This record gives sequence, structure tokens and C-alpha cells, in this order.
Amino acid sequence: MSAPSARAIAARRHGEILRRLAEDGHISVEEMAARFSVSRETIRRDLKALAGRGQLAIVHGGATRRADEPALAVRREDNPAGKAAIGRAAAGLVEDGMVVLLDSGSTTLAVAQALAAPDRAPWQGLTVCTNSLSIGLVLCRVPGIRLHLLGGEVNGADEAAFGTEGIAALARFRADLAFIGVGGVSDSGDLTDFAVLPTQLRAAMLGAAARGFVVVDRTKFGRLTPIRLHPVPAGTRLVVDAAPPVAMEQALAARGIGLVVAP
Repeated sequence: MSAPSARAIAARRHGEILRRLAEDGHISVEEMAARFSVSRETIRRDLKALAGRGQLAIVHGGATRRADEPALAVRREDNPAGKAAIGRAAAGLVEDGMVVLLDSGSTTLAVAQALAAPDRAPWQGLTVCTNSLSIGLVLCRVPGIRLHLLGGEVNGADEAAFGTEGIAALARFRADLAFIGVGGVSDSGDLTDFAVLPTQLRAAMLGAAARGFVVVDRTKFGRLTPIRLHPVPAGTRLVVDAAPPVAMEQALAARGIGLVVAP
């Protein structure tokens, strides 16, 4: 059996660093260097790479958990090709006459852009309900789509509304599909996010729809964010741009969560 590659070894360190952050809230360079028997410079490079992906915040001597989510304008630049592929795969699940719940975020925005693609056949009686101002602007002039905006207090960084008003508004709709995003997918199959109010709305969307989908690109695999999405109905599926690691896929399956891998 061949020895693990340097990339695989680094990925294991990254996973352990994120797990320790999830448990303790902070880690030190010195502690991690001793834990892995590597140089402090190696750990600093690891932390810089993880910070570049928005998975932690670097502080003097180590790192802490990020409690905030990068702005939508920043997230849109992260893996755009993968998110576009997810958007097309998700849009392919939508049929005329459906009612679709569409969460805010950069990957759900890619779903909206695929629904609005000029080369697809005109929609017939499609209803979309969203809390995203950006998605609303994409879909509001698309022929055949009736658009409803869910209420709440607008978060400028996310360009979306959150709060009890949006959750209450879901009760007025009969929803066929829900597409939501998350901040991360842990190795143990937890779906997590950055803040309480958006997570509550996302859970409510999944619960309100006949079928629920979580659109998540490969950069979220192994990322740990503070708030756990709960409950996640059995039968929920992840729409992804690449298959996750085998252990993660097995953990998701054990929770009743399937996969749709975008072509």
C-alpha cells in the first residue's frame, strides 16, 4: 500500500484543526505543531489556508472559530464553476406548476440563475418563494415565474431577510421543493451554519416542502460552523458538485441524507 500523499496528510491536519476549534473555540500554533510533530511554520501555513477558505480567523499565536459569514459578494467568487453546476442540477429538478422555496446564499443564487437561463423553455406557472433580494432581482422578470418575497429584517451582507416573519409566511404556501444552503458539512454528517436566524428559516423551509435539497459545493466539506441545522427531514438530499469523502457520505446516509452529484 502506498504512503499517504502530502496533500492527504495536510487534509487530515486541517480536519483535526477544525474539529479542535469546534470543541474549544481556539487553538495555538505551538499546540498543533506538537500534536502533529511538524514545524510551527507548517501549522501557520495550514491556518493561512483555512483562513483563506473562511473556515477560521487567525489571531496572534493561533486561530479562533469564525462567528461571522463572509458577505455574499465574497462568497460568489468562491468556486463559481462548481456552484453553477449545482445550480443547473437543482434547476433540472424543477417542473412547471411547482411551488419552490429558495433560500438566500451564493449557491442558491446559482440555482436562480439556472432557472432564469435564456436558453431554457419558458416556465408555465412556476411559483418561487425566497427571502433573498438578489434572487428576487434575478427572477422577478422571468416569464412564467410568480415570485413571492418572504419578510423579515434585511441583512445587508447576505442581501436577504431573516426573522419570524419569513418563517410565519411559509405557512401560507404549499411547497413542492425547497433548496437551501449551509455553511458546512462535518465529517460526521452534521449540516451547520453561521447564525441562528438563518438556520431557523432554512430548517423551516425543509420542513415545509414535500422534498428538500441542500445545495452545497465541495469547499463546504469538512467545514465546521457554529450552528447545527435541525431538524433535517429524512429523505433530504444534498446537491453537490463532487462526491464527498467516503466516510462523510456514509455518515450522511446513516442520517437518511442522500446525494445528487451534479454532472
